[in-house]
Parts: sequence; structure tokens; C-alpha cells
Amino acid sequence: MTRKITVATAVLATALATGAGQALAQTRTLVLSTFGFNGALLKKHVFDPFEAQCGCKIVLETGNAAERITKLEARRNNPNVDVVQVGDFLAQEASAKGLFQPIDHARLKNLDQVHEFGRDPLGNKEAIAYTVYSIGLVVRTDKPSAQVASWKDLWRPDLKGHLMLANITGQQGMAQLFMADRAWGGSGGADMATGMKKIGELKDNVVTYYAQTAQMTAMFAQDEAWVAPVGRFSWSNLVKTGKPLKWVVPREGQVGVLNTMSIVKGTKNADLAHQLIDFWLGKEVQTALANDLVDSPINRTAQPRADVQDALTYGKAQIDSLVIMKPEMVARERANWVNAWNRVIAK
Repeated sequence: MTRKITVATAVLATALATGAGQALAQTRTLVLSTFGFNGALLKKHVFDPFEAQCGCKIVLETGNAAERITKLEARRNNPNVDVVQVGDFLAQEASAKGLFQPIDHARLKNLDQVHEFGRDPLGNKEAIAYTVYSIGLVVRTDKPSAQVASWKDLWRPDLKGHLMLANITGQQGMAQLFMADRAWGGSGGADMATGMKKIGELKDNVVTYYAQTAQMTAMFAQDEAWVAPVGRFSWSNLVKTGKPLKWVVPREGQVGVLNTMSIVKGTKNADLAHQLIDFWLGKEVQTALANDLVDSPINRTAQPRADVQDALTYGKAQIDSLVIMKPEMVARERANWVNAWNRVIAK
């Protein structure tokens, strides 16, 4: 009797294990290549609810955006990533290499709620913005910098020794070059010759060219910087310094920077990829991420809480002030800008 029970139990266990194995084999996996920031909050607001909805499993590949694109190119004949999140100019570079496939806009019910500039930033339906942030100016309100209202005001002599600029290698550095060229009547040529010349004139006035957000924040905290071009995502940390600071939207506008989502060419999960993109663009998800200061919303119907709106690129005034740099131009010219910067600034 004992032996029969043992055999029956073994048979049942085998059957259960087989069934569980079959169920596990039927669970589809969607691989998302992403930045790796705010993992717990993304899990809470995006990954867990999406997995419950789709009955699938999201696997993350995280890291530096340029390195992730390089990996994608190396695996182009046998991709193991389905969806990619990168900045718009890196998306442009990847698109030009044939790494993405068109997104079917008809399958995205939330697309019409996205700000128009974010719906097709590359112009070929191979990317959609899932967030936007502005690059404006932060000023000390108890110093001469309190009167700064234009990008051209950075050239005021009373800011000498307390002007902080961004290094050209980051988004803020490219944005300040673009807006300097625009403010000082540049021809609009992609070489940004006017902007580069004008920034070169500031060399003796600049206290430092920051490369990292933490460095920029520390310079304000230590009273060394009075004014700097800053990404909106840094504002909440600057407020924590306790210094009298103000966010300024210059009269010429702010640069709007887009982070985008794309579908990898050759994916076997295009249906799930479209579902994830649409889910991410929805009002509920966009509002939740904004409330936790993960990302500013690209969905124009999102409604972040009043107490967090000041830290976001949100609201009519902020959105209307945005000037979007063409990703194709940035992708094509940024190496030339870095070389010119090294000749003019770093020499």
C-alpha cells in the first residue's frame, strides 16, 4: 500500500511538473533595452501592471545608451532585444543603420494624446517620444544674475567668475550652443559657427564647464555659480540646496529634449512591443510616473499633482517655450561640434 501511494504521488508530481513546464514555456518574454534608472518605480507603474495585462514577462537590458545601440548593431542578424529606449539623436543614428522597424501608429490608441512634436520625431515612424524635458537657465535671485531673462544675458560682464556652462559632450552643452547660435542671429547653419564663436568669447568669464549633474548642483550649493543652463530634471535637487534659485524660461525659448521608444527590426514580438509602447503612453501611466518624478509627461492629458508640477516640463507655458533640435542634424553634426569646441574652448 505504501509503495502504491508513493508511485501515485510520483506520477502526480511528474504531471504537475510537466504542466508547469508547459505553462512556463508558453509565457512570452519581451526584452526592453533601457537606461536603468528608477527601476523600482518603473516596476511599480509600468512593468508589473503591463505583465499582468499581457500575460508576458519583461526582461531588461540596461546601461549606457550608446553602448546599448552598439550591442544592438552587433546582434542585428539575430536580435535579442524587442524595444529600445534612447535619446532622440541616438535613435536617429540607430534608425540610419537600419536597426529599427516602423511603428504602426494605427495600433496605438493613446498616440493622439501625445504632444504632436513627440509622435514622429524622426519623421519615419521609427520612434515615438515617451517623455520630454526642457533645458533652460537657473539663476541666483540674490545676485546680479537675478536680471537674466535671455540667453544673450550670459554675456553680461557682471556675471564674470560665476557663470557656469555645460560641456559640449552632454545634452545641456549642445543645447546651449544651439540657443547661443539662435540668440545671436546665427545663419541657421549646422556648423553653429556663430554660437561657437560667441561661447568662445566667454572663456574668461566661466567658472567651470560641468559634465555631470552632481557637479553642477554642488557649484550652486557652494555659492560658486550664479547662473547655468540646466535640464529640468535637476530642478528638484537644486531646490534642496536651500539657495535662492529661480528657473528662467529665456525669451528665445528652451530646448526640448526627447527620449524615445523604438521597435527593433526583426523582433518576433512586434505585437507585444506595440502594446508596451501604447501602455507607456497612456494617461494613467504618464501621470503616475510624473507624480513620482520619474519623467515629465509626453501625454498632454496627463495630470500630475500640483506639488510636483514645478519639477517637471509640464504646462502650457513650458511646452510652448520648447524648441526641438532636429535629431537628424544632431546625429550628423555633433562630432563636428565637439571638434570645434576642443579647438575653441579646450585649447
